[in-house]
Amino acid sequence: METMGNLRRSHMCGVLREKNIGDEVIVMGWVAKERNLGSLIFADIRDTTGIVQVVVNESDDAEMFNKAKTVRTEYVVAIKGNVRERQSKNPNIPTGNIEIVASEFKILDTAETTPIYIKNDDNVSEEVRLKYRYLDLRKEFLQNNLKLRAKTSNIIRNFMADNDFIEVETPFLGKPTPEGARDYLIPSRVNPFEFYALPQSPQLMKQLLMISGMDRYYQIVKCFRDEDLRANRQPEFTQVDIEMSFVDEEDVIEINERLLKKVFKEIKGIDLEIPFKRMSYEEAMNNYGSDKPDLRFGFELHDITDIVKDSEFKVFSSCAKEGYSVRGINIGEYQAEFSRKKIDALQEYVKTYGAKGLAWIKVVGGEITSPILKFLKEEELSALIGEFKIEADGLILIVADKNSVVYDSLGALRRHIARSLDLLRNDEFVFTWIVDFPLFEYDEEENRLVAKHHPFTKPKEEDIEFLESNPEKVRAKAYDIVVNGDELGGGSIRINNSKLQEKMFKALKLSEEEIESKFGFFVDALRYGTPPHGGLAYGFDRLMMLLCETENIKDVIAFPKTQSATDLLSEAPAEVDEKQLKEIHIKLDK
Repeated sequence: METMGNLRRSHMCGVLREKNIGDEVIVMGWVAKERNLGSLIFADIRDTTGIVQVVVNESDDAEMFNKAKTVRTEYVVAIKGNVRERQSKNPNIPTGNIEIVASEFKILDTAETTPIYIKNDDNVSEEVRLKYRYLDLRKEFLQNNLKLRAKTSNIIRNFMADNDFIEVETPFLGKPTPEGARDYLIPSRVNPFEFYALPQSPQLMKQLLMISGMDRYYQIVKCFRDEDLRANRQPEFTQVDIEMSFVDEEDVIEINERLLKKVFKEIKGIDLEIPFKRMSYEEAMNNYGSDKPDLRFGFELHDITDIVKDSEFKVFSSCAKEGYSVRGINIGEYQAEFSRKKIDALQEYVKTYGAKGLAWIKVVGGEITSPILKFLKEEELSALIGEFKIEADGLILIVADKNSVVYDSLGALRRHIARSLDLLRNDEFVFTWIVDFPLFEYDEEENRLVAKHHPFTKPKEEDIEFLESNPEKVRAKAYDIVVNGDELGGGSIRINNSKLQEKMFKALKLSEEEIESKFGFFVDALRYGTPPHGGLAYGFDRLMMLLCETENIKDVIAFPKTQSATDLLSEAPAEVDEKQLKEIHIKLDK
């Protein structure tokens, strides 16, 4: 192999244009493609900026030509030469009007045949892509995604600096605290039998910074959750963490709308209209079956319990008697796309969300068909047609069950149908704030109320009186920013009074011992003068998925994990030897 010698790169491959014709340039990169035409060799040289064509002519230098003949794809090369106008132009690349005629050609490194093709549409399995991620990352679309990620983080940092936020790093090694998911635990060598936990979020630390008088804090930070992974979840993820003192909901919402407006303007060229739409949690659940509704299409939920509560169709009437609900969606003109076979497939789909079945009523040109038609009285049928505003065509899809099942199944179904009908455009962005969340939710596994967000969320002032008598009635000063069916970020105003915090812990039925062991240091801090404060945290990876218009979170992370939380590239996690285990006082029972 050769060294660069006295060659020093003068230009990146993808920046050369007609204005460079006549210039002597030096480019370096990987061979994307080579073609030997006898006395001429053409090679496409690639770096992170793009591709440029290089020509090696046998008549110019036979020795150089013979060297160039040995070159294969992914060899690393350095080329010196003059830029000239290209005779056979390529309109598909920015450098397609010029080429470099080589006067010096160096092979800096050779390459074996790669296990994946270095092109965007290689169709190789994800497992192979992740195993050879360093090759996968040579692809243009992944490099562009990572560049966009870097640009976005710079925009956020500049916005924060311009608005008097201070970037503060918080510890990765902290105290295990319950925050909804399992902690990743780190054994301490110098403190035998004790453990650190990696942060699920910097929640308590950023609140302590407000108590410290920092006033405005932000951080782009790694967070960790040891939970069963679903699509587009990673065990380690990046969060844009923001906290502000002496604020209420309106202050936090206003500054974050301006931040998102700036990001989308500079990255996508889209001028978002602010303020964004707002929707209560109750409205979102009742109309869309989700607290992160996708508003790019219709198919809203309708509560038809009162219409069918006395129906002869026992599934409906028995649910109404049990205090459950019967709700449905109408896909209107799109009914023509759904045969009986496709409707049966939708029935199987909702069962994965706990629904026992899916009733349907189809209207085509005013003619009604349905397996349950014989169980519906004329007035019930007429009321249903009126409720869903069907004039000529429609397809009503109905689920009857507990509210949680009805919401989950119909909320997922409306989006599933919209996706199948190709109604979800990745270049369309519909934002909304979800507000007025319940402070608590019932956990069936633990058989008790738990905090909907976290136990430091402030209740609305007008609901504090119900904390002890009727906690399920209490609403939180919490807010989520939702776009296209995804929660982009969420936050709340925090409790800044130790007496109110004690009431919150009491409502959660936490004992004095539990409070002291889990949150003692934080409860102590609340006693020394705490400003009203609140904040918001964005899932930065999800934000980047939107900006890169991809539905795969792995496309916006340099070295992602698999669904089983493994790194196929480095083969992590891995076993460690007995000596290391002994040092951290751990003995494995296999």
